[in-house]
Amino acid sequence: MHAHSAPERQLEVGAILFPGLDQADFTGPFEVLSRLPNSRFHILGKHAAPVCDVMGLVLTPQKSFSEAPQLDLLVVPGGGGVNAAMQDERTLAFVRGQADAGAMILSVCTGALVCGAAGLLKGRKATTHWASHHFLKSFGATPVNARVVVDGHLVTTAGVTAGYDGALRVAAMLRGDRAAQEIQLFLQYSPEPPFNSGTPETAPPEVLQASRDSLRGLLEERAAIIKGLPEF
Repeated sequence: MHAHSAPERQLEVGAILFPGLDQADFTGPFEVLSRLPNSRFHILGKHAAPVCDVMGLVLTPQKSFSEAPQLDLLVVPGGGGVNAAMQDERTLAFVRGQADAGAMILSVCTGALVCGAAGLLKGRKATTHWASHHFLKSFGATPVNARVVVDGHLVTTAGVTAGYDGALRVAAMLRGDRAAQEIQLFLQYSPEPPFNSGTPETAPPEVLQASRDSLRGLLEERAAIIKGLPEF
């Protein structure tokens, strides 16, 4: 478990944006982590130009990677754009460099695959979105079927909404349980989903099949990209 940071020391927290990300992979953790006591949140991109999320929402980085400070925590979101991000050396180098210099990494959803392409999953326990979970082994990770997995300075989460869970876990690791609980209460994060179809294990078979069918093209492309990456 990561030691609590001294409350008087300002935390530098950041997240990367890239074209085709799932905005909630970013905005969910942002809701939590931007409220950490005595912290600054940096919204980072390869360039400072706006990017579109996978459904067309426009998000604008505040700084480019080259302008980023050394972070205490870096959030790596997922989404369809992960396929390109896994092949973008500037993005991979930034994530790798922050981790090597001591940043805690929080990957959300398929952001774990970006971390994998950056070499950060080798020998680590990890999770990711259910439809891409089988890719984790390709990066030398030990796949775990859980909403949040903590392995040292690496915290990975399952699909989109698990980003809230991961962010609250990290908030507690950095600033203590009390601070995380206050943030959770402010956000009134107390889910009561209307259906029990939020995991492959609980979803009706026809719902699961329809989801698999809709993702087939993206996953086939993803598999080919991962096969072409260096060995891990």
